[in-house]
Amino acid sequence: MAPETETTFTAPSPHAAGLLARIADRSAVVGVIGQGYVGLPLALVFVEAGFRVFGLDVDAEKIARLERGESYIRHIGPERVAQARAGTHPSGGPRFLPSTAFDLLAQCDAVLICVPTPLGRHREPDLSYVLDTTREIASRLHPGHLVVLESTTYPGTTDEEVRPLLEETGLRTGAGQRNDFFLAFSPEREDPGNPDFSTRTIPKLVGGVDAESTEVAAALYAAAVDHVVPLSSSRVAEAAKLLENIYRSVNIALVNELKMTFDPMGIDIFEVIEAAKTKPFGYQAFYPGPGLGGHCIPLDPFYLSWKASEYGQWTRFINLAGEINNRMPSWVVDKVQEALNEEGKSVKGARVLVLGLSYKPDIDDDRESPSYEIIELLQERGAKVAYCDPYFPRARPGRQHDVGLRSVPLSAAEFGTYDCLVLATSHSEFKDATLYTDVRLVLDTRNVVRPEWGPRVVRG
Repeated sequence: MAPETETTFTAPSPHAAGLLARIADRSAVVGVIGQGYVGLPLALVFVEAGFRVFGLDVDAEKIARLERGESYIRHIGPERVAQARAGTHPSGGPRFLPSTAFDLLAQCDAVLICVPTPLGRHREPDLSYVLDTTREIASRLHPGHLVVLESTTYPGTTDEEVRPLLEETGLRTGAGQRNDFFLAFSPEREDPGNPDFSTRTIPKLVGGVDAESTEVAAALYAAAVDHVVPLSSSRVAEAAKLLENIYRSVNIALVNELKMTFDPMGIDIFEVIEAAKTKPFGYQAFYPGPGLGGHCIPLDPFYLSWKASEYGQWTRFINLAGEINNRMPSWVVDKVQEALNEEGKSVKGARVLVLGLSYKPDIDDDRESPSYEIIELLQERGAKVAYCDPYFPRARPGRQHDVGLRSVPLSAAEFGTYDCLVLATSHSEFKDATLYTDVRLVLDTRNVVRPEWGPRVVRG
């Protein structure tokens, strides 16, 4: 596929000049499609920067809660949503309008796409959400529109998939011509629950299908976030996001493999990592776990693997890392069975409590969490499985898993009734030593529980 043509403009085209002026005086209307873990904080950042924002989603329940000034994401406080909903914008209308009405796109100057990009059954990219959303935009596209894709995907998606659908309207962008509309890719970089970085403070990569699209998109983000990094193309921006996630996937796979290697040697991988961390240069610590979770690391590397095959390339590091990381839930369950055997118990009929459904500590995000697979694998072996997670009173059904369970109480009395606890998520609530007073056995995948708290602790 030929790369997009980059064009240097000596002066902005009329559509660009008009949009840049509306961005500068905050009269531009921003539409954010998808009000999940990426789209909602992004919408709020633009509201807080003085723009009028439409937050669009197909989930009527989410929209109803936003309309009431509520939040369904723990690290985004309801007061922040309520503040965004309060008052009117100087140009008229509410500052933040949540809605399921996609006809509002016709009133937008800029539309940001924050929808899921899952994998199919055979680890092939599923762009259905992106393409369906693009068709919705195309039916309301008008001259001067800016469209930005934020959903993680393979290099070329913006130019090869999104652009042709938008250009079916007869409007054109890029290819060295004056633009009817503008198109760019700017990857989300959310880290839910991270107290040190927020949507506003994380540097924003922006790459357009041509230089003018980059300029316009960068100007929009620069009005709401602290630091914008313009790139030469949408493909570079798409590839940069994949590199970030692949870097983490490969390094986590390395320590997961080392955990399995050191285990029969009687070596604690966590102690090894802490020892290596004392080197002040040339080393960055990554930690093993029960498997990968979240929307990015378990899925996104395979987008590049799939795309690379189109060019006759075989991404061996990516595929090997995926294979190792995907093995971890099974390895954890094997360790549970082994630990129970050493206690003179069979996994069949054993009462096992899994601690944590979230994929990372202290957040209410369970997307792609390995805990679900661990629960199902234990059930397949005949265990009587329950879970405890203060952030999930009820286990939500997902694309691949529906365990149909409710969280048990977070208490020492409850914990003491199980044959084995599997600590899968290092929530702060699970670091209370008094919870383990009457616990006999813990399979700890996160190096949280200390033997001096009372139970027999097996690192897994």
